[in-house]
Amino acid sequence: NRSSDLETAIPLLLRKLESLDDHENVAVAFPDDGAYKRFSGMFGSYDLITCVKRREGTKRIVSVKDGNPSGRHVIIVDDLVQTGGTLMECCKALVAQGAIRISAYVTHAIFPNDSWKQFISDNDVGREFGLSHFWFTDSLPGSVSIAKYKPFEVLSLTDVLSDMLLDYDLRK
Repeated sequence: NRSSDLETAIPLLLRKLESLDDHENVAVAFPDDGAYKRFSGMFGSYDLITCVKRREGTKRIVSVKDGNPSGRHVIIVDDLVQTGGTLMECCKALVAQGAIRISAYVTHAIFPNDSWKQFISDNDVGREFGLSHFWFTDSLPGSVSIAKYKPFEVLSLTDVLSDMLLDYDLRK
């Protein structure tokens, strides 16, 4: 059983990062310690930034715990996004610490109640947070239709699955 080989879609993001014009200025941020623990070992030579979130009543507050986003294109990496509240607060914290450009990646874009709309570049909230890119996989139905709006882009799991199957065939 080779299904255990498909553990992460991060290789899709790594390929995308290498193709960026400013890939040498990229730092990778995690919105919390859990994301750091899950993903930090997959980003080799990239500088890493860890944020921490806490709640004060109903308010979610995110701050930079480790790393320096100043002057960098920071890519926020997490496993999923729902309403986007933590992601937006993470953007604020990174910009406050000097990040010059922010992008985001999640494997699973859940977005209940059309919450993705707050990130599109042609509305006030989307401009405020100014995500250069928002990448996610096609792991959930409906995600592909969102990608027609900027800053969204689907990174298809088809590539990861094909690589896994080709590798499996070569090992026979």
